[in-house]
Amino acid sequence: MMREGMLWFDDTAKRTFTSKIEKATQHYRKKHGCAPNVCYVHPSCLPDSDLPISIKVLEAKDMLPYHFWLGIAEDDV
Repeated sequence: MMREGMLWFDDTAKRTFTSKIEKATQHYRKKHGCAPNVCYVHPSCLPDSDLPISIKVLEAKDMLPYHFWLGIAEDDV
């Protein structure tokens, strides 16, 4: 569970899902001084294959498509 985080929007068709997450993670790191460890996304945005990234990606039906909610999970604090 995450109480607060950063909301990121990216609907760029030419960019892969992984690169969208990586770009959002870089921005989060610059803004907050640490890397996020979890990202919530709408299920329709998840790719069919495994993700080669170092952040836990979880589906959340209440997220809008192309929106990424990044932060630090309370379990890992």
